Amino acid sequence: MTFASVLVLNGPNLNLLGTREPAIYGSETLDDVARLCRDAGERLDLAVDFCQSNAEHQLIDWLHAARTKVDGIVINPAAFTHTSVAIADALSAIQKPVIEVHISNVHRREAFRHHSYVSAVAEGIIVGCGTQGYVLALERMATLLKNRAAK
Repeated sequence: MTFASVLVLNGPNLNLLGTREPAIYGSETLDDVARLCRDAGERLDLAVDFCQSNAEHQLIDWLHAARTKVDGIVINPAAFTHTSVAIADALSAIQKPVIEVHISNVHRREAFRHHSYVSAVAEGIIVGCGTQGYVLALERMATLLKNRAAK
């Protein structure tokens, strides 16, 4: 039985995982990541909804819909990390805990990747842990949600 629900949201180009720059992002596909998240969710008693879109407006629409349906958000905004005030605003508006995830260590990459609009509204940020970062994010989210429920 699940005690909480979490939306795992993925931004642009993550649908190409496994084939896009495997030296940076690894060989696991987005389907593999979804399976990792669902398995972690089962272990942590979290209902996990896993989505990906290349369209900023779709991610925002999903966030708006999540306001009354989920307890927390794990998000890999991908390139929108560095450009989207709108996604940061949507995350802030839903008033749920947010964990930001990046497969690669963005701080070891190009300078433009060092800034994140999402980080300002995130409870935590996990970078450079590969796809395991999603599992770490769900583990942290479970802790945050259990702590909030206990208060």
